[in-house]
Amino acid sequence: MKWINKLAALVLTLLVVSGCNDSDPEPEVVVPVVNATVKVVHAVSDAPDVAVNANGSVAVANLGFARAAGPLAVAPGTFSTSVDAKLPSGNLATVIPATRLSIAEATDYVIFAVGKAADSSIEPLVVQFPQTAVSSGNVRLRVVHAAASAPTVDVHLTAPADALSAGTVAATLEFSGATGDVTVPAGEYRVRITPTGSLTTVVYDSGSVVLASGTDLTIAALDSRFAGPSPVSLLALVQGGDTSLELLDRGAVSAVRVVHDVSDAPAVDVLVNNVEAINALAFPDFTDYTELTPDTYNVKVAADADNAVVVIDADLELAAGAFYTVHAVGALTENSIEALVVGDQPRRIATAAQIRVIHGSSLAGAVDIYLTANSDISSATAALTNVAFKADSGYIQVPAGDYFVTVTATGSKTAAIGPVAVTLDTNKIYTAVARDGEGLTADLGLILLDDFNN
Repeated sequence: MKWINKLAALVLTLLVVSGCNDSDPEPEVVVPVVNATVKVVHAVSDAPDVAVNANGSVAVANLGFARAAGPLAVAPGTFSTSVDAKLPSGNLATVIPATRLSIAEATDYVIFAVGKAADSSIEPLVVQFPQTAVSSGNVRLRVVHAAASAPTVDVHLTAPADALSAGTVAATLEFSGATGDVTVPAGEYRVRITPTGSLTTVVYDSGSVVLASGTDLTIAALDSRFAGPSPVSLLALVQGGDTSLELLDRGAVSAVRVVHDVSDAPAVDVLVNNVEAINALAFPDFTDYTELTPDTYNVKVAADADNAVVVIDADLELAAGAFYTVHAVGALTENSIEALVVGDQPRRIATAAQIRVIHGSSLAGAVDIYLTANSDISSATAALTNVAFKADSGYIQVPAGDYFVTVTATGSKTAAIGPVAVTLDTNKIYTAVARDGEGLTADLGLILLDDFNN
C-alpha cells in the first residue's frame, strides 16, 4: 500500500504544479522602443525664413538660412514634413510639399532644404544614420554637398601640413550628394575643397580643425554669405544635441565701406593705422567695399586739406566674413562728428526686395518713415515709427514694386524728406540713409546705397 500512497502524492503534486503554470504564465519581456531624431537645415541661400511642419503641425515657425532646427524626437513609423516660405505679404508659399518618410527606430535623420528659390528647384535632401556610439578614440562624420551654386567637387581631409594628392580625396560629391559614415582617428585635421580633379585650385580651406574623440558630425557645404573669395562655407552639426558651428574659409576677410554723412564738413581722408586708405571723400559720397584682414584697426577721419585736423579717432574690430558700413555722422559746427558702424548682410532673397533705412540726420530728431504706393501719406500708416538718430531699421522684406519713401517728424504728416519715388525689385537690397542738408541749411535728403545704384 505504501507505493500506492506515494504514487497518489506524486500525482497530486504534478496537478498542483500544472495548475500553477496555467494561472501564472511567464512574464513577457518588453523591449523599449528607441525614438528616432529629426533635424531640419535651411540650406537655400536665396530663400527667406521658412516654417517647418511636422505631421501636419508647425514644428518650427521661423528658420533662417544656414540655421538648423531640432533634434525632434520622433516615434518609429510614418513621418510627414513640409516647408513653407514666408513671403513679405505675410502669406506662406509651400516650397517643399508634404514628404513622407519611413522612420526607423534608433536612427538620426537630417533633412536639408536645398536648391534655389529663384528657379523653384527647392527639394528635400535626407541623410540618415544609426544612433550608435562612436568607438573610443575616433570621430565619425558624414559630408553633404548642399551648395546649389557649386559644381561637383573633391573633398580632401588631411593633416594640417599635408599636401594635396589623389590619395587625400575623401569624397567626390555633386550637388545634393552625401557620403556615408566615415570614421577617422580623433586629432587635428584640415578640410580643403577643390574642383573635381584639381589639386591646385582650392576653393575652400578650413585651416586647422581639431576633431575630439567621440564626436559625431554632419558637415554640409552651403553657399557662402560671408566676405571673402570662397563660394562656400561649412555648417557642422553635432549629433546628439542642438549644437552647430559655421566653419568659414581661412581666407575670409572683413569688407568695409565708408559714407561721408556730415553735411557741413569738407572732404576728408580716412587713415587706417595711420596710413591713408581713402582720399578726399566728400559729402554725401561713399566708397565701395574694401577687403581687410580681420583684426583691430585704428581708424582716423581727417580733413583732406590738413590731416592734423582729426574729427574721428576710433579703434574698429573687424570680424572674419563680416560686412560693415562706417558712417561719419554729426555736425562739424557742433563738434559732434562720430563714427556710426553698422553691420551689413548682402544676401539677396528671390522672393522679396529688401530695404533698410539708417537715420543719419543730426537735425531731424525722431522720425516716422513711410513706404507707400503713392505720394499721399495723409491716411497712410508709417512703416517705421519714432526712429531715433543713428538707428538702423534692419532689412525689411517688401513685395517688388514702385514706392514712395517719405520721412516726417514723429507724429507729423509733413514731409521732412521726400516723397522720393523708388522702384524695388526682388533679389535686391536697398539702403537709404537720411542725411542733413548741405551746410546744415539746405533741405534734408537721402543717401542711396546698394542696388539703388545698379
